[in-house]
Amino acid sequence: MDKLNFLTAGVPLRAKGYEEGFQVLNNMGLDGLELEFVRGVRISDKSREAVSASKKVITAHAPFYVNLNAREEDKVEASVQRIIETAETANELGGYSITFHAAYYLDMDKEIVFKQVEKQTKIITDALAKTGNKIWVRPETTGKGTQWGDLDEIVRLSKEFETVLPCVDFSHLHARYNGISNTYDEFCAIFDKIGSELGQNAIENFHAHIAGIEYGAKGEKKHLNLEESDFNYKDLLKAFKTFDVKGAIVCESPNIEDDAKLLKDYYYSL
Repeated sequence: MDKLNFLTAGVPLRAKGYEEGFQVLNNMGLDGLELEFVRGVRISDKSREAVSASKKVITAHAPFYVNLNAREEDKVEASVQRIIETAETANELGGYSITFHAAYYLDMDKEIVFKQVEKQTKIITDALAKTGNKIWVRPETTGKGTQWGDLDEIVRLSKEFETVLPCVDFSHLHARYNGISNTYDEFCAIFDKIGSELGQNAIENFHAHIAGIEYGAKGEKKHLNLEESDFNYKDLLKAFKTFDVKGAIVCESPNIEDDAKLLKDYYYSL
């Protein structure tokens, strides 16, 4: 990408539907949105037309009913299919990137879980390659220790596949480790790791989630508005600027468009 874009996680709250939502984004100077396929990959023909015509940056989040490490094989297969469907739909609509919460450990050895996620990711990327779909497929860093997806795991997985890169949810990392990953130096270390291990292409095609967040000893509890949280978004944006990161920041705060605007305005004030 040629710049850093600021997106809302779903249709702006002050809008009814995609068409009006894109008008709100235009009025606020925001760059696009993430399609939120929460319970299934469904979007009406009218909404498809609005998304396709928007000329905005589009990402997509696969349904939450995904666990590539489920004990039941039919659940694994259904999870794989949901991710493929998300990628297919996003690609049809001119999407840039998709993301998903990949798996749960289920009290299993982490190396065994990694191999299972790796196996299913190959199935996903092979299926997409057969149709010429090269959209970025991105497992997301997760907010609880019971969920597969710390930064090391996702960077390691990304090394194995041409079309796989991380979706770094900085708020999840902050919550996962009960309050760390919240300083300028820590944020810079994340970008340095990704750039060093995955190359400059990963820095220039970034996908991030940001929100205020409430957390406890077991990690993430819920999203908050940025100014109601201890999440240090200002130092994070300084790190984005230092590394000249390009791509998409998706705001997942409860007041999605207002905090997305807050993020963009602060970034461009630096």
